[in-house]
Amino acid sequence: MGLRTGVTTGICAAAAAKAAAMLLLSSNPTELVEIAPKVGKPIAFEIINSSIDGCCATCAVVKYAGDDPDVTDGIRIIASVAKSASSGINVDGGDGVGRVTKPGLKAPVGKAAINPVPMEMITAAIREICVQYGYEGGIDAVISIPSGADIAKKTMNERLGVVGGLSILGTTGIVEPMSERAIIETIKAEIDVHAASGNKILIMTPGNYGKDFTSESLGLSVDDAVRCSNFIGEALDYACTKEFEKITLIGHAGKLVKLAGGVMNTHSSIADCRLEIIAAHSALSGADTPAISKIMDSATTKAAIDVLECYGIREPVWESIGKRIGFHLKARTKSTVCIEYIVFAQEHGILTRGVT
Repeated sequence: MGLRTGVTTGICAAAAAKAAAMLLLSSNPTELVEIAPKVGKPIAFEIINSSIDGCCATCAVVKYAGDDPDVTDGIRIIASVAKSASSGINVDGGDGVGRVTKPGLKAPVGKAAINPVPMEMITAAIREICVQYGYEGGIDAVISIPSGADIAKKTMNERLGVVGGLSILGTTGIVEPMSERAIIETIKAEIDVHAASGNKILIMTPGNYGKDFTSESLGLSVDDAVRCSNFIGEALDYACTKEFEKITLIGHAGKLVKLAGGVMNTHSSIADCRLEIIAAHSALSGADTPAISKIMDSATTKAAIDVLECYGIREPVWESIGKRIGFHLKARTKSTVCIEYIVFAQEHGILTRGVT
């Protein structure tokens, strides 16, 4: 039997907000609402704890993680919705939803840690109900997670600059279960297909960012890329047993910078040495202590790159990092195959590239 998929905090928040808006505008509670994820069929959510107090309606949804080992499985995500004197739909975070304290994340500093796609889904769900009931005024919505502050202590949120609770996340609304063995076997199967087709060049990328960049910026077909997820080492090991003349590894800086430290499983639970690597190579490139301190205090790789840009050392630092990436790729593959690496960031394009 296959692994069960789950749902994100973002789509749960949208479902709770939709039910709360319906209760607010109709005075009638509902037991189920449907929300369409970015891909796939609409999902029905059971609504619990519905209540209306004067001008404010509140509903909750229980998050389900499927077979993914997610610390947020079973949490209640609550939406409180009220009519507003201001125009438009305004969404904020309440109890248990973190606040952003460092630049570089997807939500601005000072705002609730609600990522853009979940914010869009919440707003669209409320707007749908407003249209349905002919309401043209403003709406204020607050998303809360009663247990969020405690659960956030088990995550990397505070280190990333999200304090006081969890983030409302999700890009599709669906959580794919993370069975490592199943993922690795799928990667091997993909490599087998490319080898069997007679391809002499294998393109590998950790995820969707790499695939998008491969297609849009390098002009290569995404159909020719094997998605290796965090398992770069395992994918390289297996690819080296095939008769490829060259492997081209393309990925975002946030993933591939770890290769410069010899880390070949890039999942954050295995190792997160991104800032340390960038800081070390900045020192090698002549950065002073204030610059290195700013890099080490960065919330994300993007923020660290912005520091390099500010100090005018981005190019030498990434040239240095690239050399170590090449060193470790060559060591991992025992020089049995030619490997090209391309490391990029959306805002800066290619940061470093080379061939072992």
